[in-house]
Amino acid sequence: MPFMHAGFNITGSTRIRARRYCHLIQVKHMSQHSRSGHEVDPKLLEILVCPVTKGPLEYDRAKQELVSRAARLAYPIRDGIPIMLADEARPLDDTELSQPAR
Repeated sequence: MPFMHAGFNITGSTRIRARRYCHLIQVKHMSQHSRSGHEVDPKLLEILVCPVTKGPLEYDRAKQELVSRAARLAYPIRDGIPIMLADEARPLDDTELSQPAR
């Protein structure tokens, strides 16, 4: 399934290169700012969109997830790296959709 990165559909081996690029951005940002824990690079959050709807994502810092209200999915963030695969996303129920992201 393709996902969007900086406005381009990415599939196959390009997807792997895009993941490596996103990881390199994260590592560089964390080393420059010596952050504690696993934070997501704000620049990365600006360019990521939901791979299902191509719509905006909300960052839930408390749950370490990127939430797509349109797709009713929450994408996990592991070790500071967003996992933008629909198969890895958690479905959201109506209660969660009515709450703002934390």
